[in-house]
Amino acid sequence: MVNNGYGTQQYRQQDVMGASPIHLVVMAYDVAISSCEKQDFTRATKAITILRDALNFDYAEAAVGLFRLYQWCLDCIRQGDYNAALQTLRELREAWATVEKRYMPLNPPPAYAPATVAGQSV
Repeated sequence: MVNNGYGTQQYRQQDVMGASPIHLVVMAYDVAISSCEKQDFTRATKAITILRDALNFDYAEAAVGLFRLYQWCLDCIRQGDYNAALQTLRELREAWATVEKRYMPLNPPPAYAPATVAGQSV
């Protein structure tokens, strides 16, 4: 049996499309961390760049701090120091995961409400 990865890719796409904004951040950290563990320069820098470029500078204090940390991680990776970047990325991921657990409902409502007629689902 040949696995072309299509099912996995389709699953990931559905996972991303249904994810909350906070979960998308956690997922981006997962990619960055996994890439650093594999010392995959291209993928690691791309994931961190996505995190950096998604910063909302309407919240300048937090955004500037994260921007500097992301830049530092990118500098470490460029110098081949994946372990230093990994430590920072893991700590940041843990912080975001904590926020996600604290503020996201355990059972979020569905993205759509089923249509009803006379109190019965259609």
